[in-house]
Amino acid sequence: MTIASHLQELRRKHESLSTIVEQTQRSPGADQLKVAELKKKKLKLKEEITRLAQ
Repeated sequence: MTIASHLQELRRKHESLSTIVEQTQRSPGADQLKVAELKKKKLKLKEEITRLAQ
């Protein structure tokens, strides 16, 4: 897997997590622990994307 394709996959996963976080937050009685967990995963992906893109 090339770096470019790996970055593309990471960006796709990051966007997917963004959508999931938004949907979870909009639902009544959203599990805040789950939201926090998803946000941490999203942040780790973003950090890896930034690191690889440099």
